[in-house]
Amino acid sequence: MKLSDIKVILETVTNVNFMLADGTYVPEHFHVTEVGEVAKKFIDCGGTVRTETVVNFQLWDADDYEHRLKPAKLLNIIKLSEEVLGLADNEIEVEYQGTETIGKYNLDFNGTDFILLPTKTACLAQDQCGITPKKQKVQLGSLSATGGCTPGGGGC
Repeated sequence: MKLSDIKVILETVTNVNFMLADGTYVPEHFHVTEVGEVAKKFIDCGGTVRTETVVNFQLWDADDYEHRLKPAKLLNIIKLSEEVLGLADNEIEVEYQGTETIGKYNLDFNGTDFILLPTKTACLAQDQCGITPKKQKVQLGSLSATGGCTPGGGGC
C-alpha cells in the first residue's frame, strides 16, 4: 500500500484498526510514534547497487488506555510528515513490536481493518549467486492429458 492509498482510506473509515496476519489485533490503544522515510542503499550478492525508499510507520502498544487514534488524527500526522519531511508517495512499511524484537510488515486493507503482512527476505540476484531454484514437485497422477504432451497436440 502506498501513502496515497492510506490517505484515501482514512477519509472513509471511522476507526483505525491494525490486524496481524494471524487474525489478532494490535490493541486499540496503540500510538503511531513515528511517520518517516527510510532510504536504504545496498549492494546485492550479484554486485548490483540498489536503492529502496519506504514510508515508515511505527506502532507502539502503550499502556495509555484512555486514548484511541482516530482516522483524522492519523491523516493529520501523515500530512504534516509530508510537508515537513517531503515524503514521496512510496510503499508503507510498518514496524510493530513482536514478542522479542521489532517486526517489519507490509500494509494492506480488507475493507475494515489495516492488515500487517509479514515480510520475507529474498535473494535479489538469483541469476548470479549460484542458487538453483527449487524444482516444483508434481504428482504424476494429477497431470491432465489435455494440458500435457499428447499426439497431435502440437506441444511437445
